[in-house]
Amino acid sequence: MYTDVLVIGSGIAGLSYAIDLAERRKDLSITIISKREAFESNTRYAQGGIAVVQDFITDSFDKHIADTLAASDGLADLRVVEKVVKQGPERLMQLIKWGAEFDRTAEDAQLELGKEGGHNAHRIVHHKDRSGFEIQRALIERLLALSNISLLENHTLVDLITDHHHDQAPKQACYGAYVISLESLSVIKINAQVTVLSTGGAGQVYAYSTNPESATGDGIAAAYRAKVHIKNLHFVQFHPTALAVEVGGAPFLISEAVRGFGAHLLNDEGQRFVFDYDLRGELASRDIVSRAIELEMKKQRSSHVHLSLKHLEAQEVLQAFPSIAENCLQVGIDITTDLIPVRPAAHYFCGGIDVDLNAKTSLARLYAIGECSHTGLHGANRLASNSLLEALVFAHSAVESTLDTLVEGAIASAYFKAIPEWNHAHSILERQSEELNSFKKGVQHLMSSKVGIFKTSEALAQAEKELEYFYLNAQAIYSQNKLTPQLLELRNMVNVAYLIIKQAKQAKENKGVFYNQDYA
Repeated sequence: MYTDVLVIGSGIAGLSYAIDLAERRKDLSITIISKREAFESNTRYAQGGIAVVQDFITDSFDKHIADTLAASDGLADLRVVEKVVKQGPERLMQLIKWGAEFDRTAEDAQLELGKEGGHNAHRIVHHKDRSGFEIQRALIERLLALSNISLLENHTLVDLITDHHHDQAPKQACYGAYVISLESLSVIKINAQVTVLSTGGAGQVYAYSTNPESATGDGIAAAYRAKVHIKNLHFVQFHPTALAVEVGGAPFLISEAVRGFGAHLLNDEGQRFVFDYDLRGELASRDIVSRAIELEMKKQRSSHVHLSLKHLEAQEVLQAFPSIAENCLQVGIDITTDLIPVRPAAHYFCGGIDVDLNAKTSLARLYAIGECSHTGLHGANRLASNSLLEALVFAHSAVESTLDTLVEGAIASAYFKAIPEWNHAHSILERQSEELNSFKKGVQHLMSSKVGIFKTSEALAQAEKELEYFYLNAQAIYSQNKLTPQLLELRNMVNVAYLIIKQAKQAKENKGVFYNQDYA
């Protein structure tokens, strides 16, 4: 299969990139690979919204820049922060033009702006508490109206195609990817002039995560195997307030916006404890609030703390957070009258595939955008609702750079023809599913117990040794059996876990979300 541009991932980054490029170059063929159905991505689960300066009387670019730098613990790249913040309004308008609808004030129909932890102004553009769902809906509708975009659902990345796959390559570059059908288990070779990774994060590496089951670090792991530079993967952000009771068999996120709305965090004695750790209380940045909750849970010997909206006007709460209210009711919790049990959960990777200001990776003709990338915007800790903004801005930059790359020249079809079809073992191990699931849970337990919010040097060393067991088993199964999505995900999770541990061991000071108790 050949396509001019291959986009792997169907969240806000991949979709906005494809739509922008398709509208500007109707002669190009663009193929999007979606691991599940196109609607199923990390984007759809984003509740809060997009941080974009709109009210220039009470807010400013400088204030947003300052908040982002402060949240990053000083490690954000100022050039990137300025670029993302200042391009924000234009990218938001483009998203609205594509059909995304956001809440507006009743008085003058201006965009209604929320406030979240770490922000010193109201600047969160939102659609109730289902902002990601609305964005995903609008982008997919726009995408389906464009004839030069093909969508392959239920296909997932196996490996990137690079020079080591054949010896006729003109230079070190990416030539597309091998992808597997989740239905037929057949592996397809897709050649492309430009390949874009927008595969999201890897929250499933941990036992408790706000990410969907598909978030197994596929793009990051494939890039690592292709020797692409990966940076700051040890900066894993835990969201402070995931519901401590699973909804429909999966963790459920209680948005940052709930605390911005005025909710209180309480311990078992009913005390607001976060002020003991930071003067901003519940509105401190996520790294601080997550550590405060974790410490309070240990102090109280409890599995959770409590989020309370009982002191707020019930109708206003229900109007602002209908989705959260509905999901909590499924497990018997009325958010207007009951305490909501919450605990931290793995949420977002501040590091990833290292890219420049144009979203280019260290491998020619390969781009990375969205959560799988490391742009330098987040530093050691992401400011709430900056991620969707980053995805929009860097997707646009990647389009500009892609157009330049295509003008520079095309890879000859002879090189593509020389790339072999996927060749792998064809037997299937009996009871492979049970064994792989056991290994997956083992990796998750290892990472949660030894590489979670609090770490020690000894625990990291033990984690590295214990991970080798899972690596060797995954490699043995991979080399002897037919490739399945489950096996592929285990392989990717082990790769990502290794990188987190390795880079955590190299870190010699506590910054943002990274906290080694030996350095305290």
